[in-house]
Amino acid sequence: MLKSDWRRRQRNTLFLLVGAGCINYVDRATLSIGNTAIMADMHLSYATMGWLLSALAWTYMLSQIPMGLLADRLGGRVFLGGALILCSCAEIAFGLVDSATSIFWSRAVLGFGEAPLFLAGTRVLVHWFAPEERGGAIGLFNGSASLGPALAPPLLLAVMAWWGWREMSVVVGIFNLFLAIGWVLYYRDPYPGERGEATCTTAEKAGEGSAVWKDLGYLLGRRETWVAMLGYTGVVYLSSLFVTWLPAWLQKTEDLSAVQAGLLSALPQVFSFVGCLGGGKLVDMISRSGVSPLTSCQRMVAISMVFCAVSTAALAAQPGQGLALAILALALLANGVAVSCGWALGTLITTENRVATLEAIQNTGASFGGVLAPLLTGVLAARFGSFGPSFLLAGMVGLLSASMYHYGFSREI
Repeated sequence: MLKSDWRRRQRNTLFLLVGAGCINYVDRATLSIGNTAIMADMHLSYATMGWLLSALAWTYMLSQIPMGLLADRLGGRVFLGGALILCSCAEIAFGLVDSATSIFWSRAVLGFGEAPLFLAGTRVLVHWFAPEERGGAIGLFNGSASLGPALAPPLLLAVMAWWGWREMSVVVGIFNLFLAIGWVLYYRDPYPGERGEATCTTAEKAGEGSAVWKDLGYLLGRRETWVAMLGYTGVVYLSSLFVTWLPAWLQKTEDLSAVQAGLLSALPQVFSFVGCLGGGKLVDMISRSGVSPLTSCQRMVAISMVFCAVSTAALAAQPGQGLALAILALALLANGVAVSCGWALGTLITTENRVATLEAIQNTGASFGGVLAPLLTGVLAARFGSFGPSFLLAGMVGLLSASMYHYGFSREI
């Protein structure tokens, strides 16, 4: 195959994955954007909404390892397409619910459908990108987790203002369905022999046909796996806090309407996207200077999480609107760097045929952070009548995550 054809397929595959990631996070944002309207419509408390906001994360967390094992064995085309179709069905169902229990279960199914995307998608990128150029690709892919929340407020609020929160969810589900069809029709794995050195890893080679339990046991027996999982738990705790509760926090502390808070919450998410993209590019640049990609990722995550933790804790002081937005931008910029570099790190501590499984183990811990953040934030807000304690707790979680990345890995890396 000509190099230009290879690059075109490589680029189009990446853009399709980024689009899927954006829709994935727009799906998640429908409940966050509509939460005050839903709370008023169904007479729900902050604590109940905290449980509903965490519903997706429960099944997302429990699905990670099974989905990772399947992704390492089934590939990306049909597996990802089927998952996107399930997400579409769950999102449409969310628009038809009539109780808090129904919301919980529709969001739980959505979490199950979203679980394969970043696992199988990362496996796809490992197929297409060499280690020394993988940071930028994974950074852009993970950046969709910030670009989606940035795009969601203006888009979702416009639909919600025109029709309502139920119709908003149905529209998102239909777009998800179109994307699923497009992925299945377009994507194909690289043909045998055309990848060259693009899939070499820093770990020793292992057979493609290795047994499920052998793969799982091998990864769980490695110190690096546990450090990556525990450290990434803190990274996602902070990102989940901002994705789920930022609009409500802006409404409460700045006395804004639901529309104003939703639109304003999109601005800091742009910085998270910049952090994801810039962090991956920076790791690639450092790697080309002679530092190993693994060491580059480790150091970048530790440094960025310190900045994110301190900035998040500073929000507990309730600064004015302008200063609060500046602090939010810094926190999300740093968190974006940590998200992309932490995820790229996972692709560098194992072999290609175990990448999705390793990322699934890491993401199981991350999903636990995603469960705890909205739940604890809702409980603490109900208990103290303020989001201050939640931000202080998130700051401590962030510093603990930074310590894991700095001190947890063996010195050989």
